[in-house]
Amino acid sequence: MLASLFQNTSPIDQSIKLPYILVVLPTLDKIPKKYNVPGEDSLEKLLERRNMKLADLNRTPVSANLANGELCSWVMIDTDKSIFNQQTCIRKALKHLLVENPSEIHIAVYGTTHQKKNFSELAVYVTWINGAALPVRKNKPTRTSLAKIFLYGHQDEQNFALQRALAEGNLLARGLTVLPANELTPRTYRQQIRKLADNEGWKYEEFDLTKLKDIGAGAFVAVAQGSHSEDAAIVHLQYQCKKHSTQQKNIAIVGKGICFDTGGHNLKPARHMQGMHEDMNGSAVALGILLAATRAELPINMDCWLAIAQNHISPTAYKQNDIISALNGLSIEIVHTDAEGRMVLADTLTLAVKLKPDLIIDFATLTGSMQTAIGSRYSGIFCNRPDLIPKAIAAGNESGERVCAFPMDADYDEELESHIADIKQCKLDGEIDHILAACFLRRFVNETPWLHMDLSASRHPEGLGAVDSEVTGFGVNWAIEFLKKI
Repeated sequence: MLASLFQNTSPIDQSIKLPYILVVLPTLDKIPKKYNVPGEDSLEKLLERRNMKLADLNRTPVSANLANGELCSWVMIDTDKSIFNQQTCIRKALKHLLVENPSEIHIAVYGTTHQKKNFSELAVYVTWINGAALPVRKNKPTRTSLAKIFLYGHQDEQNFALQRALAEGNLLARGLTVLPANELTPRTYRQQIRKLADNEGWKYEEFDLTKLKDIGAGAFVAVAQGSHSEDAAIVHLQYQCKKHSTQQKNIAIVGKGICFDTGGHNLKPARHMQGMHEDMNGSAVALGILLAATRAELPINMDCWLAIAQNHISPTAYKQNDIISALNGLSIEIVHTDAEGRMVLADTLTLAVKLKPDLIIDFATLTGSMQTAIGSRYSGIFCNRPDLIPKAIAAGNESGERVCAFPMDADYDEELESHIADIKQCKLDGEIDHILAACFLRRFVNETPWLHMDLSASRHPEGLGAVDSEVTGFGVNWAIEFLKKI
């Protein structure tokens, strides 16, 4: 639940005691007297004690208790720096306040009219996504959600509708991702999605294992057959914008939803199995994008496809050297059972292609080699349309969710050639597995414009950009920005 927002174009009335204050300033060498900044005397003494200059606040936000007991945090935003940097500065400043678990926060923005607008959008978004507590199962939670946000110095006519939509989408993705695997099973996940679809007016359809076997979706079924209960399914959701236009795009969003990944017969060691309840993050991000697009009323039609299953070890689980027939008719030589994500995505992409979308985007925590390649500050992308790559990178820069493009030239396909099937699932050595996984998936989209995101930034210690939790919800903000561009 997001905090209620109250806006006022007037500055903060310093005669009223406000327990938690966030002050957002433009880069300055000296604060003009007309600004009347809360706690200016305390700020001056604090900077002097730390041997800091005022302009240092655009790298290191500071906080202090004011005379009446208020806690105030000050930050400067350098608009010449990246959106990621600006988001990070506000997140760090806000953290000084949120650590005390406040019920309300008062945000004061200063600068030109344009600066105040930008600062307000940043500060409100960052406060919304960090002010809501993620699910925990402690008897005495250490964190409750922020209830109210008061903004001074700017008023938005749209009531920050886009920022609210982005925050709601991001929180949905993160909230689902952190749920434990015994709670978020494929069955309970589908129940939650159906309830969400009813609330949002989305059309809901699901392909359960019986239907998937009937239509020949052998790649998905191979992974799902190792689970003790047949609760896996491909879920299809549809959103249609109310504002019809001849220019309206039909976009397909696809997400990997492996609720727990043991690795199958190629069992993961304990340190790599820890956290595998988050292997459904791609599907959670896809749902978050769908929710954000709905709430923001983006002028597009969207099909959302979620590949929901588990990858378990059992007598019925698929094995190395199996030959599997996928929905599009390709035969697949199984090389490693822990490469299950590309298997469930293969048939899901085939279903998405059948509706002839203008573009398919898939999201998956797909390979460890992507994180080896670029770490967890960026996510990696692949695309079969070179003209879309600059737009994807620009969307990353403008959303604060940065992406790096990787090659998948035709000669990489040689690595997946099989002597006994149409294609190998992967190779046993994983050095370029992120590239080979993309090459594998490309075989299931035909000529449909397609972009694949390997979510190496789905989790980052100490938070990333605007988000203060380790689970980042990366991809929601990026996707909305990217869709606005196309």
